[in-house]
Amino acid sequence: MIENQEKRPFFSHLEDLRWHLVRSVLAIFLGSIVAFLNKSFLFDQIIFACKNNDFPTYVFLCNISKKLCIQDMPFILMNVEMAGQFTMHLLVSFAAGFIMVFPYILFEIWSFISPALYKNEKKKSMLIFVFSFILFLIGILFGYFVIVPFSINFLSSYSISGVIANNIHFISFIKTITTLVLTTGFLFQLPLLIYFLTKFNFINSTQLRQYRRHAFVIILLIASILTPPDIFSQILIGLPIFVLYEFSILVAVLTSSKK
Repeated sequence: MIENQEKRPFFSHLEDLRWHLVRSVLAIFLGSIVAFLNKSFLFDQIIFACKNNDFPTYVFLCNISKKLCIQDMPFILMNVEMAGQFTMHLLVSFAAGFIMVFPYILFEIWSFISPALYKNEKKKSMLIFVFSFILFLIGILFGYFVIVPFSINFLSSYSISGVIANNIHFISFIKTITTLVLTTGFLFQLPLLIYFLTKFNFINSTQLRQYRRHAFVIILLIASILTPPDIFSQILIGLPIFVLYEFSILVAVLTSSKK
């Protein structure tokens, strides 16, 4: 049964929503402060780590074969704006703060909708939110340890002429990393999206199979919009999303069978 059977005024729900939003924003703010105060760790150990040849992904490739070893990146990071470093410090701290408190944000969302659920639905919804966080975390890690290093290595070493030196604006470098990582994290929510669409009869597994090619085109278009404008990064993001789409078909089949 639903715990709170009494009907509440619409504005009462809005008041609850407001406080859930306030707490979520406050959590992001506090997480951003923590990230901001750990500047050296945030930038030297995380953001700029993929520029070094001792990055875990490069070490792994080198252990497989010496031919896969990554040498020093042939580019220099530079700043050309007076407030560039401070502005980017704020933006990266905000992104890091959001990632850190993402589980809490999911909890606030669940806390808002749970009073309207039956007891058995509450348990299922909690599992869904846990699964959402796991998918987001896997996406973040995949983006950081797979997509980012390959993209950075490819783009920074690509050359059309020896007379051109790669002096890259550090803002471009950081935006590439944060965009790839966050985009991958959110795109990994695809199985969960398919679950809800199937649950509420918007789509089914047959339609997912039938329109597989159309979905792949849409996925590539989304990847081209959300990622840096190079085909290499788009392919790197597109491939795992294709795999997730196939997994989502399985999710749709299982969801339909339980109805």
